[in-house]
Amino acid sequence: MNLATELAKKKQGIVKKWFEETIASYPEDTSKFLKSQKDPFANPVGQTTHQGLKALFDAVFSGSDRETIVSFLDPIIRIRAVQSFTPSQATGFIFSLKRIIRERMNPDAINRYSDEIFMLESRIDAMGLIGFDIYSSCREKITDFKATETRDRIYSAFRRAGLIVETSTEGSGL
Repeated sequence: MNLATELAKKKQGIVKKWFEETIASYPEDTSKFLKSQKDPFANPVGQTTHQGLKALFDAVFSGSDRETIVSFLDPIIRIRAVQSFTPSQATGFIFSLKRIIRERMNPDAINRYSDEIFMLESRIDAMGLIGFDIYSSCREKITDFKATETRDRIYSAFRRAGLIVETSTEGSGL
């Protein structure tokens, strides 16, 4: 038996604990709702998070490539990026998987699979860095959107106030 086989047996419990801890990072009322509401249409955040975590658990064991990890991680991080999470809060749930896995294993297994655990934890760290890249990209897009919106609003106000005169781009330009 190897580490992946042993943890595959514990997948449901690990993913459940990982989901609970991830959801616990939201404000208390939101967290309660996300945990209790099972309807995916009434609770798309909870559904997206749970499905993404299940897929990420499998991806980390299969050694999936960056694009695959991004496809599962992006929806979770994108949701967290538009909320009031700091970068560490938005991506910290990824690293909690290492602790959860170790808590679910007995000490003998940790010693027996130490090399495999090291490799697994390295892949989780890489996944965390990917998550931070996604978060940074999302926040950059939000900042660009806000700047464009502010610029357009100011331009519109100046135009209504008569401070900007539209000129024709055709003609001699003089």
